[in-house]
Amino acid sequence: MGEIELLIIQLEQAFRRRSWHGTNLLGSIRGLTLEIAEARPSPGRHNIWELIVHAAYWKYSVYRRLAGDPALKFRLKGSNWFERPAERSAAALKADIGMLKDYHSLLIGSLAAFPPTRLDAIPKGSSTSFRDLVIGVAAHDLYHAGQVQLIKRLSGQDV
Repeated sequence: MGEIELLIIQLEQAFRRRSWHGTNLLGSIRGLTLEIAEARPSPGRHNIWELIVHAAYWKYSVYRRLAGDPALKFRLKGSNWFERPAERSAAALKADIGMLKDYHSLLIGSLAAFPPTRLDAIPKGSSTSFRDLVIGVAAHDLYHAGQVQLIKRLSGQDV
């Protein structure tokens, strides 16, 4: 097995594939209700819905670098954090979860086609190698999966 395949396994375990470490990001939002998605653990803190879109943004950001196309634009205007809900509906939440899944799939596809000899290279506009960007986005998913689980627990939803 090559390094690209190992990186893909790491991304998949952090996002949607079963692993020993516990809940991955997609598992943490499975069955999420609108009320829990928009609940804030305290005033001024991010809600689960915002964490979902934030994770999608960083998957997009790494995907864009791997694809080598700085002209690719994120589906929403802005960057990093997006106030949610913009529209309070189950359909809007489902659309944002769909966006997260879509960017994950694009990231996996771009990594699968990425030349392993370029993993140590640093993309233009970054100070981090391609390898570290991929490892970082997997760690980012797990970090936010833990936050989602904590917010659900604080809101009274079993985790």
